[in-house]
Amino acid sequence: MFLRSEPIAARASLDATVLNDLLVQAGFGDCQIDDAAIASAAISCNEQRVPFVVQVAQRLGAEVQVEITEDEMTASVSCTPSQSGAPATVDDVMQALAEAGVVFGIDPAAVRQACDQRSGEPTPVAQGVPPQDGTDTIFEESNPQTVDRAPQLDEEGLIDYREHGSIAVVHSGELLMRRIPASPGIQGQTVRGTILPPRPGHDEPFAAQLQGTELAKEDPNLLQAAITGQPIRVHCGVMVEPVLRVPEVNMASGNIHYDGTVQVDGDVTQGMKIQASGDIVVNGTVDGGLLEAGGNIRVTAGIIAHASLRAGGSVSARFAEGARIFAGTVIALEDMALECELQSLNQIIVGASSPQRGRLTGGTAIAMMLIRTPILGSEKGSVTKVVMGVNPELEAKYQTLQLRIDKEKAAQEALEKLAKQLSSTGDPKGMLERVNASLKHAIQIWGRSLAERNELDQQFALARKARVELSIGVQGAVDLSFGKLTARLRKEFGAGAFFVNSEGHIVSADVSGFAVPVS
Repeated sequence: MFLRSEPIAARASLDATVLNDLLVQAGFGDCQIDDAAIASAAISCNEQRVPFVVQVAQRLGAEVQVEITEDEMTASVSCTPSQSGAPATVDDVMQALAEAGVVFGIDPAAVRQACDQRSGEPTPVAQGVPPQDGTDTIFEESNPQTVDRAPQLDEEGLIDYREHGSIAVVHSGELLMRRIPASPGIQGQTVRGTILPPRPGHDEPFAAQLQGTELAKEDPNLLQAAITGQPIRVHCGVMVEPVLRVPEVNMASGNIHYDGTVQVDGDVTQGMKIQASGDIVVNGTVDGGLLEAGGNIRVTAGIIAHASLRAGGSVSARFAEGARIFAGTVIALEDMALECELQSLNQIIVGASSPQRGRLTGGTAIAMMLIRTPILGSEKGSVTKVVMGVNPELEAKYQTLQLRIDKEKAAQEALEKLAKQLSSTGDPKGMLERVNASLKHAIQIWGRSLAERNELDQQFALARKARVELSIGVQGAVDLSFGKLTARLRKEFGAGAFFVNSEGHIVSADVSGFAVPVS
């Protein structure tokens, strides 16, 4: 659109507003108007005495712009509104997308919506598909009573102890576990057509040599019992331990040494011994006997008369008196512990079934994370010794690991020195490639050992949160130690807890949480 000026002497002066009004009256108000040209033309119309022509407006069609996100997963279109020109069409948008390389995930309805959008705001019109990673192998247990002896720590470092009932037994041919193989995943694609490969799931077979089991003939992903026994959950499978059941362990039965689980329907009498690779379950009393189990020990009645029990897992009983008990996870006594030597690598729980009269009195109790009892000590008994935050096996493991790390680091440094020497002085025998491969392997081994040490460090850090929890309080004399800190309690304390605060002092906190130092 052009403005043509023919000078007339009697014409009144013009301004930009008048010229704009003339454009609108002529039907060109929707065009793109050049405001600067209009302003300049108004001045020229008033001053120039010769005809002139100047462009003051033009028709513009809609402009299509394509925006693609950095990850190429979304393409958006913005259509600038036309100014008396042609509007954006679906073909215009599709051409712009093609020029931008968008070939996948285009939504026709969104394209039409973008054409109708008058604000010029971007409209998503194409969406890529992210890859779906594969799933790892899943092992589904078929028997809910399968025992899992592997201790599971919570964020506080405590084992989720649960009392098991009677021994669960499966029979030959019974289904134990279903294996669902890993899936490869589903590939994705960007709006520009780039294929995004998925991460395939980690596939694991059933563990090798699962005792007492076999694969189903019709389906190798089904694990079934080959014998009658107790199902035990292990990594990538279930094994079935044979169960030896005897009425009583006494002079008549003799000592028992068994590769599996032992169930005693009656008592274990003075001086008798049971050694089992699995669990030991005694439905009577352990009267001075010696029990050693690779799994858990469960005693329905009491443990008395200087009996000695050692379990890789937990030890549970109704009560214990004058006994020595070691547990790899938890010692749980429903009623009380009197003049016993108790040591647990995680926690000792006394009196859970006797909240009013349960007590831990006399002897020694050692635990890494927690001791919980209604009453600690006795006014009439001897001094009760309690030691917290101690795990001799963990400390020994840490020392052994540190020695191994030192040796691995020395080997790594020697290989680094040799590789550097070969690189600088020459490698006539072609050793450098093998040395570098050995160095890479040594670094990997050292890294795994450092990760193992880090896990142990985290366990030691959790031990600093060790607590003694009392629902009634302290009675009589108690010597309480947290590591190298010791408090000799010679007065009564009410319900609450003992622990080491952030300042490094043993404190007693009441049920409201108010804490005062006791050392």
